[in-house]
Amino acid sequence: MALPPEVCIRGAGIVGRTLALLLARERVRVALVAPPAAVEREDVRAYALNAASRELLVSLRAWPEGISATPVREMVVDGDEGGRVQFSAARQKVEALAWIVDVPALEKQLADAVRFQPQIEVVSEPVAAPLTVVCEGKASATREALGVSYAVTRYPQHAIAARLEAEQSHDGTARQWFNDKGEVFALLPLDGVHGRRLALVWSVDQLRAPALLAQSAEEFNAAATEASHQAFGALRLASERAAWPLARAIADRWTGTLPATEQTAGQPPRTWALAGDAAHTVHPLAGQGLNLGLADAAALATVIKERDYWRSVGDPRLLRRYERARRTEVLQMSLATDGLQQLFSHGLGPLPALRNWGMRGFDRTRLVKHWVTRQAMGLKA
Repeated sequence: MALPPEVCIRGAGIVGRTLALLLARERVRVALVAPPAAVEREDVRAYALNAASRELLVSLRAWPEGISATPVREMVVDGDEGGRVQFSAARQKVEALAWIVDVPALEKQLADAVRFQPQIEVVSEPVAAPLTVVCEGKASATREALGVSYAVTRYPQHAIAARLEAEQSHDGTARQWFNDKGEVFALLPLDGVHGRRLALVWSVDQLRAPALLAQSAEEFNAAATEASHQAFGALRLASERAAWPLARAIADRWTGTLPATEQTAGQPPRTWALAGDAAHTVHPLAGQGLNLGLADAAALATVIKERDYWRSVGDPRLLRRYERARRTEVLQMSLATDGLQQLFSHGLGPLPALRNWGMRGFDRTRLVKHWVTRQAMGLKA
């Protein structure tokens, strides 16, 4: 890159690379900080991406093709006492409710796109730029160094993830079960609509998680099959198991000015912004975490693209506009997922009957369900 970068992005994960590609498309020079790769281990993660995220990645030519992105044609959510909500892509008159994307495949597509973008320089250390964007994830060291408070509310739960092989084809159907202990058992379809592989995300009590992880494959298979009510027949582990503690969090500031030690006399102040998990995390039960992060990248790229010609990419007014645009939506999603988790974490008195009655009622309210579905898909109308 002959000229110095205008934006330095710290963090080369999915959100960081997406933002880099969006900015480079607008002829903004980007330095993308990619630390040395860690020792590789099997990645069992899969993300549910909505229509807005898919459209964004397709526009960047970074959408994984073939069976690496499986369309969800139906979704069934079951409560603990007969409550059920069903969603259908056909009824919404859309191709899919969401796409379950294999993480390694998506990361490779983004890495290839970055490699062929001359406006992006991949660097090993942060460099000076008018704007620094922090995309380092929820454990961001840069955010901590900036003195940003990251208010974390921890759930008494861990998520267990794995790949499973089902006895029957999933037919592009995602299933989710809530129980009266606040646990959520979710199976997401993989390997195309006629596949039999499933991505498991099982939110369980933190005291129960170690026991599930220590089980033999046969014991875990039996537990997973029981939790799924044999919706896809017998289930069998097809990968290692991974686990992590669950929490929701949000930063008190998403933008600001870099410390004096990172400023240059006589030059406009250098600024910073947070995006993705460095700014917020939510409970995974709605599958919206990465969608929120990609929406951050899209919003920040848009305010930079639409700026007045005389404004720097790091102009504080632009950054405040970005923060206002994103903070409200993130808070709404965080409160919604937290409310659902709290609703099913109590099994006393009449609450189980009431929440399952509510699920059945919601399933019958077509207009409300249509609106909620469109919102989850990232479609505003």
